[in-house]
Amino acid sequence: MLDDRLPRRDLLRLAGFSTLSVGLAACGRVAPAVQPAASALPAHPSAEGTSASADEALARLREGNQRFVADKESNPNSSPARRASIAASQEPFATILGCVDSRVPPELIFDCGLGDLFVIRTAGHTLDHAVTGSIEFGAVELKIPAILVLGHERCGAVKATIEVLEGRAEALSNIFVLVEAIAPAVEAASTRPGDLLDNAVEINVTRTMATLSQAPLLAPLIKEGKLKIAGAVYDLDTGVVRFLEG
Repeated sequence: MLDDRLPRRDLLRLAGFSTLSVGLAACGRVAPAVQPAASALPAHPSAEGTSASADEALARLREGNQRFVADKESNPNSSPARRASIAASQEPFATILGCVDSRVPPELIFDCGLGDLFVIRTAGHTLDHAVTGSIEFGAVELKIPAILVLGHERCGAVKATIEVLEGRAEALSNIFVLVEAIAPAVEAASTRPGDLLDNAVEINVTRTMATLSQAPLLAPLIKEGKLKIAGAVYDLDTGVVRFLEG
């Protein structure tokens, strides 16, 4: 879905995000006029911010999901003190690229709070320039060490793509863009044994991971060991996030 013919991406890359950083200052790490008192900071692991490594960030996501599944959520970083401490800047420890499905809210299923996650959601976690640029901004400007591409069981966008490809439905208006993006995953899944939808959901995750790993601003960070991209699939029935190997 990414069109390399557009020069604007290269211009941003050459500028080192300096212009973008000014425009997105409110979303980035701007030095506050008054630092919050240390006592106002909650004593919770997710307050560590971007100093955490990618493996530590992914481990915290796993642990948060385990609490969610066990109905033992700690509901971290939701206090007025936390809200005040991050009002002037943010240091999320992981980026989540997930689906828009209302049943898969990342902050809840990973038991996280305000300022913990940098969340981007599109139907079927499809990519375009705005989405990829947002993820690159998080990695470059906010120094987020981990990106998790999160698919989910019975994804409606993937299911709709299957129905269109099988001639049982029609993709109207901009929905066709989603179908076009997800179609390669469905086509790849059609050659595998097992459930077509389940296989397509997983392949759609791995394809998104592969595309992101080649993004101009992400690829060097991955090579330098400063960034890791992982994939997972959420089970709507159990609440379990199954992390994919590799």
